[in-house]
Amino acid sequence: MIIKAFLFDLDGVLTDTSEFHFQGWKRLADEEGIPFSREDNEALRGVSRRESLKLLLKGRPVSEMQAQEMMERKNSYYIDLVRQMTPADLLPGAREIIAEINALGLKQAIVSSSKNAELVLGRLQIGELFDAVIDGNALARSKPHPDLFLLAAEALAVPPENCLVVEDAEAGVAAAHAAGMPALGLGPADRVGKAELVFASLADHTAHEILELLEDS
Repeated sequence: MIIKAFLFDLDGVLTDTSEFHFQGWKRLADEEGIPFSREDNEALRGVSRRESLKLLLKGRPVSEMQAQEMMERKNSYYIDLVRQMTPADLLPGAREIIAEINALGLKQAIVSSSKNAELVLGRLQIGELFDAVIDGNALARSKPHPDLFLLAAEALAVPPENCLVVEDAEAGVAAAHAAGMPALGLGPADRVGKAELVFASLADHTAHEILELLEDS
């Protein structure tokens, strides 16, 4: 297969704010008297803020006004932590592979369910390296639906089948395949094993290596 663009999820792929998300949801859950563990938090990986709240509530009924307030409260806790980030918070291998993709003349985009992607990119000082940023503010269904990835392909003017999705969540891999795109899964096989390629992380890997592996598949 010929890859002309890389579509990167942000959290868990280029940086790791998962602990910030956990702390934010945990604080909200504690305030609301809802049990919430790290295991519960794993189910929130890669899904939207609203779906995350639904999972956290475990069937507890709330009004739309209450739901909006809870989501905003959690987000304020999360943003307070994100504002402490620096370029040092890029995961190992991330800066190198982004630079290599640019040097190869390929396109790349951020595709994240987060509504705070621009803030995180700004703190990491890498926003200008991407040709497009598609995030949770887009008027589209979030992962595992394919909408965000299809919007990215359209923004880059690259056919879906020529876009490689780099994801760390099962929902993201499912969204990539629903969009007709191959995926590189980062993390344990029991989470991202349906991807065409699976690495533990981007560390010690290159874009050239990834392209060669996909050409042989």
